[in-house]
Amino acid sequence: MEKNLGIYIHVPFCRSKCEYCDFYSLSGGRTKELMDKYLHAVTEHIREAAALAPEYVADSVYFGGGTPTFFGAENLKRIFAEINRRFQLSRDCEITFEANPDSATPQTLRRLRRAGFNRMSLGVQSDANEVLKALGRPHSYEQAVQAIRSAREAGFDNISVDLMYGLPNQTGERWMQTLRSVLDLKPDHVSCYGLKVEPGTRLYEYHEGANLPSDDTQADMYLYAVETLENFGYGQYEISNFAREGMACRHNLKYWTGGEYLGFGPSAASDFAGKRFTIVADLGRYTEGILKKKTVLSECEPIAQRERAGEYLMLRLRTVGGIGKEEYEKRFLLPFEPVERVMRFYYAQGFTIEEDGRWRLTARGFLVSNQIIGALLEAQAGSEPLTRQGT
Repeated sequence: MEKNLGIYIHVPFCRSKCEYCDFYSLSGGRTKELMDKYLHAVTEHIREAAALAPEYVADSVYFGGGTPTFFGAENLKRIFAEINRRFQLSRDCEITFEANPDSATPQTLRRLRRAGFNRMSLGVQSDANEVLKALGRPHSYEQAVQAIRSAREAGFDNISVDLMYGLPNQTGERWMQTLRSVLDLKPDHVSCYGLKVEPGTRLYEYHEGANLPSDDTQADMYLYAVETLENFGYGQYEISNFAREGMACRHNLKYWTGGEYLGFGPSAASDFAGKRFTIVADLGRYTEGILKKKTVLSECEPIAQRERAGEYLMLRLRTVGGIGKEEYEKRFLLPFEPVERVMRFYYAQGFTIEEDGRWRLTARGFLVSNQIIGALLEAQAGSEPLTRQGT
């Protein structure tokens, strides 16, 4: 029986490191030499892994980073050609690459479209050049506008844009203007992420003096985005993601609905054949490990059924699909009643809602999702398994 699979390729190269970024990526000297080693290793890794998944059909391929377009169209084409050669791809496979506007040139976009890529995720973040500069972004908003125009001309009819709110010196009014500017570009999918100040980033070193909006202001920004995007025809399907009908990101939905996926490249994670494993976040160790047949994993563990049940609550409640009694009890042999009791408690506060027999979080509930999920996990931990006679 064929099973669906997502494939993720982590491309760990950037022109420069953004002030807020805590993803594994490299910039600066020796980049060309490192790119060549990475390309050799990742294509070899794909060849080895494909032999372990003969019964799978890949219905999504996602190139993230880093900045895949900085890595170059020809390199991306070579990796995708290896995937296409080694894995069985569905006819409607979603094939995404992330891009920054400065490296999403017309020539690059035409080459990628001809190679079979059919979805672009563009890191726009803001329409204010002074904000982009302060964040360390290597592009202007004008370049973002041109990148979207060039992508349409190249034949892409599935374009996503990433935006950030809660930025230094950003007001609610300025965020409203950013949304209006980007909606004028008519993307097919919009991701809105609140800025997170992560230890180890350059922003962390000076964030207390960065004039970041208050938590209440950021909450208002989020709720405004939810309402505005809905009004313009972008349905919310996950905490931070909105799409026109039929344009939700298939690959990311795998993470939130428990689908299987294989990751390639340093720091990439996988959930495959009942195990979760992560590749070491070190390009040198990754390339040496692959080419010399050594281990490249930083962790690998089977996932117990009770842990899967907890993941179901955490991940499904990121989506507007939410959770359901029949699905939960049949899959995990655990009673839904303790979970439902928590959801009903938060219903009275306007944070949860039941529709068509399924519970989900409201927009305001997404703002306090950590608190709600914590209560759900506590309730779940105290529940006894159902007997098979009772299912």
